[in-house]
Amino acid sequence: MKPGIKLSLYINYFVFAILLNSVGIVILKSQKIYGVDEVQASILELFKDMPIAIVSFLIASFLPRIGYKKSMLMGLAIVSLACLGMYWGNSFWSAKMLFASVGVSFALIKVSVYSAIGLVTKTEKEHNSLMSSIEGVFMFGIALAYFLFPAFNNENDVNSWLNVYLLISALCMISFLILYFSPFDESNEIPGTNLADDFNKMLGLITRKLVLVFVCSAFLFVMIEQGIMTWLPTFNDRVLKLPENISIMMASILAVTLGIGRILAGVLAQKFTWLQVLSVCLVAAMAMVIFVLPAAVNANVGTITSFKEIPLIGFAFPIVGLFIAPIYPMLNSVVLSSLPKKMHSPMTGLIVIFSALGGTIGSRIIGWLFKNMGAGQAFYYTLIPMSLLFGALFLLHSMTKKTAL
Repeated sequence: MKPGIKLSLYINYFVFAILLNSVGIVILKSQKIYGVDEVQASILELFKDMPIAIVSFLIASFLPRIGYKKSMLMGLAIVSLACLGMYWGNSFWSAKMLFASVGVSFALIKVSVYSAIGLVTKTEKEHNSLMSSIEGVFMFGIALAYFLFPAFNNENDVNSWLNVYLLISALCMISFLILYFSPFDESNEIPGTNLADDFNKMLGLITRKLVLVFVCSAFLFVMIEQGIMTWLPTFNDRVLKLPENISIMMASILAVTLGIGRILAGVLAQKFTWLQVLSVCLVAAMAMVIFVLPAAVNANVGTITSFKEIPLIGFAFPIVGLFIAPIYPMLNSVVLSSLPKKMHSPMTGLIVIFSALGGTIGSRIIGWLFKNMGAGQAFYYTLIPMSLLFGALFLLHSMTKKTAL
């Protein structure tokens, strides 16, 4: 891959990482500033994820006809304007519109990025490695978000945090310009005979047992990841009793461990089978929930005013990200690298659709649990999708040995 194209893919994913995963921060701010409760606030996840699912379903099958570069440029332009709308709107309604725009734009970006990876890699190991590294960069973008928002947050000015959207809008335009002036050869991408044929191929994929098991696995993983990531700032605020800014910044530990885990996954993929890596990771993640989470919930941390005063147990649970990190990119790569390159765009559409549904449902469930079961108990329920995913891994492995896509 040419350095300019690789850089543009990384930057696009980095910018959207900040926006997509700021939903947990905006949920916390919405409860405090706009006066909504937990269940109402959790609808922001719906406004983010449903447009991702709907747009992916509608456009993924024929995105090669539009062009991946043009699609990414459209996504960056839309979200740049949406950030300005959030800055001037300053309301819960504006937040809904922001995340709806981010969802539409990210559908264009993600399908384009995933498909472009298929165009520039030749083997499954190359595909897995590049996929993991790009997803790793995505996680570091999330980590930056948890420091970026507090940096603009002034307790004496309730609207000061909105200034971050001016910066993000500028970043989108910079990314737009870099991509616009980067040469991007898409001549190897061959669409179907017509739009109907393209669309039917995407729908036809879902009828294959292997693909069906895979999309269910992707759904379960994103339910786990987004459920924890979205509500971790609120968990830190209510359970650990951390100040708002520190609660948000502490959530960055999860993003950093996810980023490190996905970078390491690219290395591990060269030495071990994906089933070996993911089985160990899931067992470790479940152990974190069973043994580490109770210690964090029951810790008597007292009054905290700075990072130095936070006990080590306060940093422990977010490390679960290190173990769940490799799951998503490895599962995606297993299926995508098994398909002809011309099917990568429709398959990515299915990945994005079911990932979005998993994120929405996971966040809504955790939001309901936070309200009705208490912030200290909600994360225990992630053991249910973790257990189901563990079983799905072995089923998927068995099917990949018997069935060629």
